[in-house]
Amino acid sequence: MSANSPAAVVVLAAGGGTRMKSNSLPKVLHEVCGRSLVGHAVAAAEELTPGQLVVVIGHLREKVREHLAARHPQARAVVQEEQNGTGHAVRTALEALAADGIELDGTVIVTTGDAPLLTGETLRALADAHDAQGNGVTVLTAVVPDPFGYGRILRDGVDGAVAAIVEEKDASDAQRAIDEINSGVFAFDAGLLVQALAEVTTDNSQGEEYLTDTLQILRKAGHRVGAVVAADYRDILGINDRVQLAHARRLLNDRLLDRAMRAGVTVVDPATTWFDVQVSYEPDAVVLPNTQLQGGTHLGEGCEVGPNSTIKDTRIGAGARVTNTTADGAEVGDLAVAGPYAYLRPGAKLARKAKVGTYVEVKNSELGEGAKVPHLSYIGDATIGEGANVGAASVTVNYDGVNKHRTVIGAHCRTGSDNMFIAPVTVGDGAYTAAGSVITNDVPAGALGVGRAQQRNIPGWVERKRPGTTSAQAAAAATAAGRETSPEA
Repeated sequence: MSANSPAAVVVLAAGGGTRMKSNSLPKVLHEVCGRSLVGHAVAAAEELTPGQLVVVIGHLREKVREHLAARHPQARAVVQEEQNGTGHAVRTALEALAADGIELDGTVIVTTGDAPLLTGETLRALADAHDAQGNGVTVLTAVVPDPFGYGRILRDGVDGAVAAIVEEKDASDAQRAIDEINSGVFAFDAGLLVQALAEVTTDNSQGEEYLTDTLQILRKAGHRVGAVVAADYRDILGINDRVQLAHARRLLNDRLLDRAMRAGVTVVDPATTWFDVQVSYEPDAVVLPNTQLQGGTHLGEGCEVGPNSTIKDTRIGAGARVTNTTADGAEVGDLAVAGPYAYLRPGAKLARKAKVGTYVEVKNSELGEGAKVPHLSYIGDATIGEGANVGAASVTVNYDGVNKHRTVIGAHCRTGSDNMFIAPVTVGDGAYTAAGSVITNDVPAGALGVGRAQQRNIPGWVERKRPGTTSAQAAAAATAAGRETSPEA
């Protein structure tokens, strides 16, 4: 915690979100660009390095608690047993800290768990203005094109302080014309917040403790109520249903793509390209249309990804090309090639200049430098040495019904088409295997492995066993033509 960091950030995430129409997933766990709504709130709060980071949870609390423990263990979850309003939620958070002997001194930021576009930069501007102006409380506001449904900010004509927040249903026609609205995000002096919350009542139509009541309480006590206008009004947009969720996803994706393009990434068609917030990149990477980059994917310098690719938690090396490919938890080395129509599953590792071609699936396997699996193959639990070439329609048969076994194909091997490698098996360096072979035993270095039955032909079988078929007719015609052109005829 630095000298300018808030004493605490309290994220309100206890609501049920009934308009999301979900029976099993709380609103704050719906995802936008690879991160939950509450995860976005926590990430923004972390940028302020607060002394305490508290998330107030309630609806489907165990799911939210488990999510926070797995993804954001630095956040402290506090349960609001009954959802008795925003003021009650903040009081619950402060009481939980006090019960552990934590008395806050400084600024307390209160934010919401359903505003994924709210940035740490905007929260920092709020905290800095609050400290600089010496306010008892500072409201984050926004000037919006359509303020309908929001609480309007009424300002003092003398010093611009906030005189009141009036809700839509209580506003006059003149007040409804105001386009500055309340975001529900505040900065408080910690001591004054505790005092004001003690005076909040439930004397309202909902019978709840409203956090906004603290503004009038502090103002009447002689403390200034300030306001900071968000630089981008979209920062404060909250999510209440899946339409708004999709809208926020589009807005955040646009921000992510804009950031990438300004950092030197070419995005050919932003309208059909999607980035998660964790995606990273280097200059001169190219992303072609209909491509989704998810999780912790990294794009190396000068690589090309797409079109029509879904890449998750995968590292793409410099100068690599990944075309019409699905990849999950893979590594594609510098100058390597994947696709078109390749499937790289977790643990797939392509070294420099390796190639995985059309309709090839790779799982938990390493391809050495320059190794190639060009066509129609499954490579699972295998190690393929540098410079090796695996023939078309080959399979490493890795599963015996109980355990997985490994295939090793050495450096500079040439394996024939339609090979089955029955693991565990090793093909030594420089060895060849014949097309159509089932390799059940190790092949020594430099040897030719042949594992196929000898072919035999049964003359006249089709005409005897399939009489009247088009095949039999074709065979009879060919036989007759052969007799007519033979020397004996």
